[in-house]
Amino acid sequence: MGKMTLLTGGARSGKSTLAEKIAAETGGEILFIATAQALDKEMERRIQLHQESRPEDWKSLEIGENLASVLAKKKLSADLIIIDCITMLVSNVILKHSGSLDEPDEEAAEDALDQEISSLISYIQKSNSTFILVSNDVGMGLVPPYPVGRLYRDLMGRVNRQLALVADEVYWINAGFVLPLHELGTHLDQDHS
Repeated sequence: MGKMTLLTGGARSGKSTLAEKIAAETGGEILFIATAQALDKEMERRIQLHQESRPEDWKSLEIGENLASVLAKKKLSADLIIIDCITMLVSNVILKHSGSLDEPDEEAAEDALDQEISSLISYIQKSNSTFILVSNDVGMGLVPPYPVGRLYRDLMGRVNRQLALVADEVYWINAGFVLPLHELGTHLDQDHS
């Protein structure tokens, strides 16, 4: 059964840095899965900088959605797999399946995202690899002024809860500080019987 660690927190809080540090300290064969898509010049530059910062001996793969099925088809494995980031994966799925930005089809987006995340969790649980998932906590800021932004915020929160529930370890990173959430108490969605 695969082991999963979830790293969450705000943008630029240190999540990716921590993921890469854990991977470097763990050693073995590392696979880095990037979910960002180069849709504009700024994102192209960000992706390039991330690629240049990774060690040369790490394998890298860019997958925008359908992570579990792509990994299964390619029969990819590694000792440790970093998925950076769940936040972009959720965005990719919502934008593809929600239709209009002003009047998004919430049900279609939710269904597609549920399939994406449940397939990923199942894949991880059946794997022999260790996974580190990087995901932003986007619900602590202002309420987005447009419908698809509010849908994204809400679904992102739900995805983080789903992943945290099944993760072996969960860390919240803020301003470079790391807080082990899994050690602080019981997850809200756990069976308390």
